[in-house]
Amino acid sequence: MLIQHLTKDTSLTRKAVSVPFQSIDGTSLDKFNSPLFLGTCQSLLSCLSALLYIFLRRKPGQSISQTLGLADSSKAATNGAANGVAYGATNGSAKTNGHTSHHVHDTHSRNKYLLLRYFQCAVFITSAAPFGFAALSYITYPAMVLGKSCKLVPVMLMNVVLYRRKFAAHKYLVVAMVTLGITMFMGFGKEKPSKASKNAHLSAYTQLIGITYLLINLLIDGATNSTQDEIFARYRVTGQQMMFWINLFSTVLTSIISVLPLPYIPVLHPSNSGTELQGALEFIRTHPSVITPLAQFALTGALGQLFIFETLQHFGSLTLVTITLTRKLFTMLLSVIVYHHKLTPGQWLGAAVVFAGISVEAWVKRKDVHAKRVIQEKEKARIKTL
Repeated sequence: MLIQHLTKDTSLTRKAVSVPFQSIDGTSLDKFNSPLFLGTCQSLLSCLSALLYIFLRRKPGQSISQTLGLADSSKAATNGAANGVAYGATNGSAKTNGHTSHHVHDTHSRNKYLLLRYFQCAVFITSAAPFGFAALSYITYPAMVLGKSCKLVPVMLMNVVLYRRKFAAHKYLVVAMVTLGITMFMGFGKEKPSKASKNAHLSAYTQLIGITYLLINLLIDGATNSTQDEIFARYRVTGQQMMFWINLFSTVLTSIISVLPLPYIPVLHPSNSGTELQGALEFIRTHPSVITPLAQFALTGALGQLFIFETLQHFGSLTLVTITLTRKLFTMLLSVIVYHHKLTPGQWLGAAVVFAGISVEAWVKRKDVHAKRVIQEKEKARIKTL
């Protein structure tokens, strides 16, 4: 979301979008500038991975609709059994047909709403990804990774605004600590992005652009996660079924946009001429070294989404984001080592505040689990005394 849109801020993305590649003739170092093509590669492979997983886990006797999550198999079986018992063989024909017609209408309405929600998520993901990629050109990669750790804020905000959900008080404390840590990290940073190094007088302006792109990306991601929570709350679908449909719609959307002769549009269509697909294929032809990171990005994203959507199905977006928060912070620390980024003492303090916020979340959850176990033990003891 995912995330999909959940893995787009990895080091592979940075390699594919921000790092210069050697051309065939060795005369120039250019950057890959086709974020939609990058997203298409990942969403297509993710769609195929989800489809393969679904059919490998398919139960005997399931129809294609049930396998793809467009029919509730348990509900259909229950309705069928009830019809057979209630109406018998004499005049059951008319009544059963009436009930079947009503059930078909309900199924059609369900599928229409469900597919609309999947399409909504795909639009959000397609819109969010280019802003995340563009932010890397204006802010440093560690700042990008830690900034993405602020995702709890838009997830909570969009859940409240769009679907009127409420959260425990300690979660607001965690969000505040994470936000404070991110602010400290970006405020105390001395490392500038590449554009700022070339135009020192524009450094503050370019960083503001990068932060704006990042905030837009986070807000759209929050809307995506809250919509996914709503789907799981309303319908009995699996994470891989959701993964298949969202990535299918995303692939169709990005493919259509990639072949349209769009004019120059900042972030969404940064090339000056031709279609994005033409630009991407031409870049691959003249810079074959980009193929490896593109393939790595698509493959790791597809495999990662299988686990991400499984977690999303069983634990919800807030738990998922908390898990990815921890991963992102370790990714930031790894980036410092691998890419030789220099962090100031203030930035390390900001990272520590973020870790402290995550620790509060982990402590509260552990306390809740312990309390539930105590209640369960007391209930078992009470039952034995009866």
